[in-house]
Amino acid sequence: MARDNNGISEEIILEFEDNRLLALLCGEHNVHLSRIEQKLGVTLIGRGNLISIIGGIEVTDLARSVLLRLYEQLERGQDVSMAEVDGAIRLAYVTESPADESLLLKKRESENEIVIRTRKTVLSPRSANQAKYIEALRDREMTFGLGPAGTGKTFLAVAMATSFLLEGRVEKIILSRPAVEAGEKLGFLPGDMREKVDPYLTPLFDALGQMISREQTERRIERGDIEIAPLAFMRGRTLSNAFVILDEAQNTTPMQMKMFLTRFGENCRMVVCGDPSQVDLPDGSRSGLADALDILPRIQDIAFVNFTAADVVRHPLVGKIVDAYDRKDAQKKKR
Repeated sequence: MARDNNGISEEIILEFEDNRLLALLCGEHNVHLSRIEQKLGVTLIGRGNLISIIGGIEVTDLARSVLLRLYEQLERGQDVSMAEVDGAIRLAYVTESPADESLLLKKRESENEIVIRTRKTVLSPRSANQAKYIEALRDREMTFGLGPAGTGKTFLAVAMATSFLLEGRVEKIILSRPAVEAGEKLGFLPGDMREKVDPYLTPLFDALGQMISREQTERRIERGDIEIAPLAFMRGRTLSNAFVILDEAQNTTPMQMKMFLTRFGENCRMVVCGDPSQVDLPDGSRSGLADALDILPRIQDIAFVNFTAADVVRHPLVGKIVDAYDRKDAQKKKR
Protein backbone atom coordinates (compact mmCIF):
# COMPACT_ATOMS: atom_id res chain seq x y z
CA MET A 1 0.00 0.00 0.00
CA ALA A 2 1.12 3.55 -0.75
CA ARG A 3 -0.09 6.77 0.84
CA ASP A 4 -1.25 9.99 -0.71
CA ASN A 5 -2.35 13.26 0.90
CA ASN A 6 -5.81 11.85 1.57
CA GLY A 7 -4.68 8.63 3.27
CA ILE A 8 -4.25 5.10 1.98
CA SER A 9 -4.22 4.52 -1.78
CA GLU A 10 -3.91 1.41 -3.87
CA GLU A 11 -3.04 0.27 -7.38
CA ILE A 12 -5.28 -1.93 -9.51
CA ILE A 13 -3.97 -3.36 -12.78
CA LEU A 14 -6.43 -4.31 -15.53
CA GLU A 15 -5.44 -6.45 -18.52
CA PHE A 16 -7.32 -6.19 -21.83
CA GLU A 17 -7.13 -8.85 -24.52
CA ASP A 18 -7.92 -6.78 -27.62
CA ASN A 19 -5.46 -3.93 -28.24
CA ARG A 20 -7.73 -2.44 -30.91
CA LEU A 21 -10.61 -2.13 -28.46
CA LEU A 22 -8.21 -0.86 -25.80
CA ALA A 23 -7.20 2.00 -28.09
CA LEU A 24 -10.89 2.91 -28.53
CA LEU A 25 -11.37 2.66 -24.78
CA CYS A 26 -8.54 5.13 -24.12
CA GLY A 27 -9.70 7.53 -26.83
CA GLU A 28 -7.63 9.69 -29.11
CA HIS A 29 -4.65 11.04 -27.16
CA ASN A 30 -6.07 9.19 -24.09
CA VAL A 31 -8.89 11.72 -23.83
CA HIS A 32 -11.26 9.17 -22.22
CA LEU A 33 -8.70 8.24 -19.57
CA SER A 34 -8.13 11.92 -18.84
CA ARG A 35 -11.87 12.43 -18.26
CA ILE A 36 -12.00 9.48 -15.83
CA GLU A 37 -8.95 10.85 -14.00
CA GLN A 38 -10.55 14.29 -13.77
CA LYS A 39 -13.96 13.06 -12.59
CA LEU A 40 -12.81 10.39 -10.13
CA GLY A 41 -9.49 11.76 -8.89
CA VAL A 42 -7.42 8.74 -9.91
CA THR A 43 -4.27 8.29 -11.97
CA LEU A 44 -4.47 5.99 -15.01
CA ILE A 45 -1.27 4.71 -16.64
CA GLY A 46 -1.32 2.61 -19.80
CA ARG A 47 1.44 0.09 -20.48
CA GLY A 48 0.92 -2.21 -23.47
CA ASN A 49 -2.39 -3.98 -22.91
CA LEU A 50 -2.45 -3.01 -19.21
CA ILE A 51 -4.00 -0.03 -17.44
CA SER A 52 -2.90 0.79 -13.89
CA ILE A 53 -5.40 2.60 -11.66
CA ILE A 54 -3.83 4.46 -8.74
CA GLY A 55 -5.79 6.30 -6.07
CA GLY A 56 -7.89 5.95 -2.95
CA ILE A 57 -9.51 2.56 -2.41
CA GLU A 58 -13.07 3.71 -3.16
CA VAL A 59 -12.25 5.69 -6.30
CA THR A 60 -10.03 2.98 -7.77
CA ASP A 61 -12.98 0.58 -7.53
CA LEU A 62 -15.17 3.15 -9.30
CA ALA A 63 -12.58 3.64 -12.04
CA ARG A 64 -12.28 -0.12 -12.53
CA SER A 65 -16.07 -0.36 -12.89
CA VAL A 66 -16.07 2.46 -15.46
CA LEU A 67 -13.27 0.95 -17.57
CA LEU A 68 -14.78 -2.53 -17.56
CA ARG A 69 -18.24 -1.21 -18.43
CA LEU A 70 -16.88 0.76 -21.39
CA TYR A 71 -14.78 -2.16 -22.60
CA GLU A 72 -17.85 -4.43 -22.48
CA GLN A 73 -19.74 -1.90 -24.60
CA LEU A 74 -16.95 -1.99 -27.17
CA GLU A 75 -17.04 -5.80 -27.16
CA ARG A 76 -20.77 -5.60 -27.97
CA GLY A 77 -20.00 -3.41 -30.97
CA GLN A 78 -21.05 -0.12 -29.41
CA ASP A 79 -19.14 3.12 -29.90
CA VAL A 80 -17.62 4.86 -26.91
CA SER A 81 -17.64 8.65 -26.93
CA MET A 82 -17.15 11.17 -24.16
CA ALA A 83 -20.89 10.97 -23.46
CA GLU A 84 -20.59 7.22 -22.85
CA VAL A 85 -17.63 7.85 -20.53
CA ASP A 86 -19.66 10.35 -18.50
CA GLY A 87 -22.60 7.95 -18.42
CA ALA A 88 -20.41 5.07 -17.22
CA ILE A 89 -19.11 7.29 -14.42
CA ARG A 90 -22.66 8.18 -13.34
CA LEU A 91 -23.69 4.52 -13.35
CA ALA A 92 -20.57 3.45 -11.47
CA TYR A 93 -21.61 5.56 -8.48
CA VAL A 94 -24.95 3.71 -8.44
CA THR A 95 -23.76 0.16 -9.03
CA GLU A 96 -20.94 0.38 -6.50
CA SER A 97 -23.31 1.46 -3.71
CA PRO A 98 -24.70 -1.20 -1.35
CA ALA A 99 -28.37 -0.37 -2.01
CA ASP A 100 -30.69 -3.16 -3.11
CA GLU A 101 -31.58 -1.13 -6.17
CA SER A 102 -27.95 -0.97 -7.28
CA LEU A 103 -27.55 -4.73 -6.83
CA LEU A 104 -30.61 -5.29 -9.01
CA LEU A 105 -29.15 -2.96 -11.66
CA LYS A 106 -25.88 -4.90 -11.58
CA LYS A 107 -27.74 -8.20 -12.04
CA ARG A 108 -29.73 -6.92 -14.99
CA GLU A 109 -26.66 -5.45 -16.64
CA SER A 110 -24.79 -8.73 -16.24
CA GLU A 111 -27.66 -10.42 -18.07
CA ASN A 112 -27.28 -7.86 -20.88
CA GLU A 113 -30.95 -6.84 -20.56
CA ILE A 114 -30.74 -3.07 -20.37
CA VAL A 115 -29.89 -2.20 -23.96
CA ILE A 116 -31.83 -1.09 -27.04
CA ARG A 117 -30.79 -2.62 -30.35
CA THR A 118 -31.59 -0.99 -33.68
CA ARG A 119 -30.15 -1.42 -37.16
CA LYS A 120 -27.54 1.32 -36.74
CA THR A 121 -26.69 1.20 -33.05
CA VAL A 122 -26.89 -0.47 -29.66
CA LEU A 123 -27.81 1.90 -26.83
CA SER A 124 -26.91 1.40 -23.17
CA PRO A 125 -28.20 3.56 -20.30
CA ARG A 126 -26.08 6.50 -19.19
CA SER A 127 -27.74 6.89 -15.79
CA ALA A 128 -29.67 4.77 -13.31
CA ASN A 129 -32.94 6.46 -14.29
CA GLN A 130 -32.25 5.76 -17.95
CA ALA A 131 -31.84 2.09 -17.02
CA LYS A 132 -35.25 2.15 -15.28
CA TYR A 133 -36.75 3.93 -18.27
CA ILE A 134 -35.41 1.45 -20.82
CA GLU A 135 -36.76 -1.41 -18.74
CA ALA A 136 -40.17 0.26 -18.46
CA LEU A 137 -40.28 0.96 -22.21
CA ARG A 138 -39.57 -2.69 -22.89
CA ASP A 139 -41.83 -4.29 -20.27
CA ARG A 140 -44.76 -1.91 -19.67
CA GLU A 141 -47.59 -1.07 -22.06
CA MET A 142 -47.74 2.56 -20.92
CA THR A 143 -44.82 4.65 -19.65
CA PHE A 144 -44.48 8.28 -18.59
CA GLY A 145 -41.00 9.78 -18.97
CA LEU A 146 -40.84 12.98 -16.92
CA GLY A 147 -38.07 15.50 -16.45
CA PRO A 148 -35.86 18.19 -17.93
CA ALA A 149 -34.48 18.50 -21.43
CA GLY A 150 -31.42 16.43 -22.31
CA THR A 151 -32.22 13.37 -20.19
CA GLY A 152 -32.97 11.12 -23.17
CA LYS A 153 -36.74 10.76 -22.61
CA THR A 154 -37.76 11.17 -26.24
CA PHE A 155 -34.59 9.76 -27.80
CA LEU A 156 -34.82 6.47 -25.91
CA ALA A 157 -38.56 6.19 -26.58
CA VAL A 158 -37.94 6.57 -30.33
CA ALA A 159 -35.08 4.06 -30.13
CA MET A 160 -37.29 1.48 -28.41
CA ALA A 161 -40.10 2.13 -30.88
CA THR A 162 -37.69 1.56 -33.78
CA SER A 163 -36.47 -1.66 -32.17
CA PHE A 164 -40.06 -2.92 -31.79
CA LEU A 165 -40.81 -2.05 -35.43
CA LEU A 166 -37.68 -3.73 -36.82
CA GLU A 167 -38.37 -6.86 -34.74
CA GLY A 168 -41.96 -7.03 -36.03
CA ARG A 169 -43.45 -6.60 -32.54
CA VAL A 170 -45.58 -3.68 -33.79
CA GLU A 171 -46.79 -2.73 -37.25
CA LYS A 172 -46.15 0.99 -37.02
CA ILE A 173 -44.73 3.88 -35.03
CA ILE A 174 -47.04 6.82 -34.37
CA LEU A 175 -45.45 10.14 -33.42
CA SER A 176 -47.54 12.94 -31.96
CA ARG A 177 -46.99 16.26 -30.28
CA PRO A 178 -49.22 19.24 -29.41
CA ALA A 179 -48.70 22.15 -31.80
CA VAL A 180 -47.87 24.75 -29.14
CA GLU A 181 -45.10 27.30 -29.69
CA ALA A 182 -42.49 27.73 -26.97
CA GLY A 183 -43.38 31.26 -25.95
CA GLU A 184 -43.52 32.74 -29.45
CA LYS A 185 -46.08 32.92 -32.26
CA LEU A 186 -44.96 31.29 -35.49
CA GLY A 187 -47.95 32.45 -37.53
CA PHE A 188 -49.57 30.59 -40.41
CA LEU A 189 -47.56 27.66 -41.71
CA PRO A 190 -48.08 26.92 -45.43
CA GLY A 191 -48.19 23.47 -47.05
CA ASP A 192 -49.98 20.17 -46.51
CA MET A 193 -50.61 18.56 -43.11
CA ARG A 194 -47.18 16.95 -42.84
CA GLU A 195 -45.41 20.20 -43.81
CA LYS A 196 -47.41 22.04 -41.14
CA VAL A 197 -46.60 19.49 -38.44
CA ASP A 198 -42.95 18.73 -39.34
CA PRO A 199 -41.49 21.76 -37.49
CA TYR A 200 -43.02 20.48 -34.23
CA LEU A 201 -41.75 16.92 -34.76
CA THR A 202 -38.16 17.70 -35.79
CA PRO A 203 -36.70 16.27 -32.53
CA LEU A 204 -38.50 12.98 -33.18
CA PHE A 205 -37.22 12.86 -36.78
CA ASP A 206 -33.70 13.62 -35.57
CA ALA A 207 -33.88 10.67 -33.18
CA LEU A 208 -35.25 8.37 -35.91
CA GLY A 209 -32.36 9.39 -38.18
CA GLN A 210 -29.91 8.02 -35.61
CA MET A 211 -31.73 4.66 -35.43
CA ILE A 212 -32.33 4.08 -39.15
CA SER A 213 -31.20 6.13 -42.15
CA ARG A 214 -33.02 9.28 -43.22
CA GLU A 215 -33.86 7.61 -46.52
CA GLN A 216 -35.37 4.59 -44.77
CA THR A 217 -37.31 6.88 -42.45
CA GLU A 218 -38.83 8.63 -45.48
CA ARG A 219 -39.66 5.31 -47.14
CA ARG A 220 -41.33 3.99 -44.01
CA ILE A 221 -43.35 7.20 -43.67
CA GLU A 222 -44.54 6.81 -47.27
CA ARG A 223 -45.51 3.15 -46.59
CA GLY A 224 -47.31 4.09 -43.38
CA ASP A 225 -44.92 2.23 -41.07
CA ILE A 226 -44.16 5.56 -39.40
CA GLU A 227 -47.13 7.88 -39.02
CA ILE A 228 -47.22 11.55 -38.13
CA ALA A 229 -50.44 12.03 -36.20
CA PRO A 230 -51.32 15.57 -35.04
CA LEU A 231 -52.75 15.31 -31.54
CA ALA A 232 -55.89 17.20 -32.56
CA PHE A 233 -56.68 14.50 -35.15
CA MET A 234 -56.42 11.53 -32.74
CA ARG A 235 -60.05 11.72 -31.64
CA GLY A 236 -62.14 8.70 -32.59
CA ARG A 237 -59.19 6.41 -33.35
CA THR A 238 -58.18 3.16 -31.68
CA LEU A 239 -54.41 2.65 -31.81
CA SER A 240 -53.60 -1.05 -32.19
CA ASN A 241 -50.38 -2.90 -33.11
CA ALA A 242 -48.50 0.37 -32.73
CA PHE A 243 -45.80 2.04 -30.65
CA VAL A 244 -47.19 5.50 -29.90
CA ILE A 245 -45.12 8.42 -28.60
CA LEU A 246 -46.55 11.69 -27.34
CA ASP A 247 -43.80 14.29 -26.95
CA GLU A 248 -43.98 17.63 -25.10
CA ALA A 249 -46.99 16.28 -23.21
CA GLN A 250 -46.90 19.15 -20.72
CA ASN A 251 -48.46 21.30 -23.47
CA THR A 252 -51.62 19.21 -23.74
CA THR A 253 -54.86 20.25 -22.08
CA PRO A 254 -56.54 17.81 -19.66
CA MET A 255 -59.16 17.03 -22.34
CA GLN A 256 -56.45 16.31 -24.95
CA MET A 257 -54.50 14.08 -22.56
CA LYS A 258 -57.59 12.04 -21.65
CA MET A 259 -58.48 11.73 -25.34
CA PHE A 260 -54.94 10.57 -26.21
CA LEU A 261 -54.63 8.00 -23.41
CA THR A 262 -58.00 6.46 -24.22
CA ARG A 263 -56.92 5.71 -27.81
CA PHE A 264 -55.08 2.68 -26.37
CA GLY A 265 -55.81 -0.55 -28.29
CA GLU A 266 -54.62 -4.16 -28.67
CA ASN A 267 -50.84 -4.71 -28.77
CA CYS A 268 -50.22 -1.02 -28.19
CA ARG A 269 -47.23 0.55 -26.46
CA MET A 270 -47.75 4.15 -25.42
CA VAL A 271 -45.08 6.55 -24.15
CA VAL A 272 -45.80 10.02 -22.80
CA CYS A 273 -42.77 12.34 -22.59
CA GLY A 274 -42.80 15.73 -20.97
CA ASP A 275 -41.25 18.24 -18.61
CA PRO A 276 -43.83 19.46 -16.09
CA SER A 277 -41.74 22.59 -15.46
CA GLN A 278 -41.79 23.77 -19.10
CA VAL A 279 -45.47 24.42 -19.84
CA ASP A 280 -46.06 26.72 -22.83
CA LEU A 281 -49.86 26.87 -22.54
CA PRO A 282 -51.54 30.26 -22.03
CA ASP A 283 -51.37 31.60 -18.48
CA GLY A 284 -53.91 29.99 -16.21
CA SER A 285 -54.38 26.90 -18.39
CA ARG A 286 -54.11 23.54 -16.64
CA SER A 287 -51.54 21.17 -18.14
CA GLY A 288 -52.91 17.80 -19.20
CA LEU A 289 -49.67 16.20 -18.01
CA ALA A 290 -50.01 17.67 -14.52
CA ASP A 291 -53.64 16.53 -14.49
CA ALA A 292 -52.66 12.98 -15.49
CA LEU A 293 -49.97 12.86 -12.79
CA ASP A 294 -52.64 13.66 -10.20
CA ILE A 295 -55.00 10.95 -11.46
CA LEU A 296 -53.00 8.00 -12.83
CA PRO A 297 -50.27 6.98 -10.32
CA ARG A 298 -52.78 4.70 -8.56
CA ILE A 299 -52.90 2.51 -11.69
CA GLN A 300 -50.16 -0.07 -11.15
CA ASP A 301 -49.88 -1.07 -14.83
CA ILE A 302 -48.49 2.37 -15.76
CA ALA A 303 -44.78 3.11 -15.24
CA PHE A 304 -43.59 6.57 -14.18
CA VAL A 305 -39.88 7.42 -14.50
CA ASN A 306 -38.76 10.77 -13.11
CA PHE A 307 -35.52 12.24 -14.45
CA THR A 308 -33.53 15.00 -12.75
CA ALA A 309 -30.71 17.35 -13.71
CA ALA A 310 -28.29 14.57 -12.69
CA ASP A 311 -29.59 12.51 -15.64
CA VAL A 312 -28.86 15.14 -18.29
CA VAL A 313 -26.72 13.49 -20.97
CA ARG A 314 -26.18 16.52 -23.17
CA HIS A 315 -23.34 18.94 -22.50
CA PRO A 316 -22.62 19.15 -18.72
CA LEU A 317 -23.57 22.83 -18.85
CA VAL A 318 -27.19 21.82 -19.57
CA GLY A 319 -27.39 20.00 -16.24
CA LYS A 320 -26.02 23.06 -14.43
CA ILE A 321 -28.59 25.30 -16.15
CA VAL A 322 -31.43 22.96 -15.17
CA ASP A 323 -30.14 22.92 -11.57
CA ALA A 324 -30.04 26.72 -11.47
CA TYR A 325 -33.64 27.03 -12.67
CA ASP A 326 -34.78 24.31 -10.24
CA ARG A 327 -33.21 26.21 -7.34
CA LYS A 328 -34.99 29.40 -8.41
CA ASP A 329 -38.33 27.57 -8.63
CA ALA A 330 -37.78 26.03 -5.19
CA GLN A 331 -37.11 29.49 -3.72
CA LYS A 332 -40.35 30.82 -5.27
CA LYS A 333 -42.35 27.99 -3.72
CA LYS A 334 -40.87 28.71 -0.28
CA ARG A 335 -41.96 32.33 -0.52
